[in-house]
Amino acid sequence: MIEWSNQMERASKLVGRLKQLRETLSAEELACAVWPQAVGEKIAGHTRAARMVRTRLIVEVEDDTWQRQLNALSRRIVWNLEQILGQGQVEDLEFRVIPRRREAQRAMAASAAAGQFADDSAAIADPVMRGIYRASRQKALR
Repeated sequence: MIEWSNQMERASKLVGRLKQLRETLSAEELACAVWPQAVGEKIAGHTRAARMVRTRLIVEVEDDTWQRQLNALSRRIVWNLEQILGQGQVEDLEFRVIPRRREAQRAMAASAAAGQFADDSAAIADPVMRGIYRASRQKALR
């Protein structure tokens, strides 16, 4: 009985934190942030929630095998997201194949385009954040 009480207490704290986050984060940021929790560590290691288009979450996957497998699990994943975020936040998922090799190639091409010198943005793992940083840096240098 005590264990059930502890679980309920933790759940209520999580709900409280989620309400605070909803006030400061967009629906897209929230959906991307809870993606690993909704799918688990193994799937999260091979995927990346990239952005939202209305109520559809666009998820990047490594290859077509992951894409097929996750398409088969999409209803369950949406249900998991609803349990975390609430109904109507994420109603559909779209899995797009973005091989990891291409991400590295894109980063190198962007780095080469920015100049032939060492680039401190290479240490930023998230390709979206890396792109934002580089665009801001280029704008500041003009």
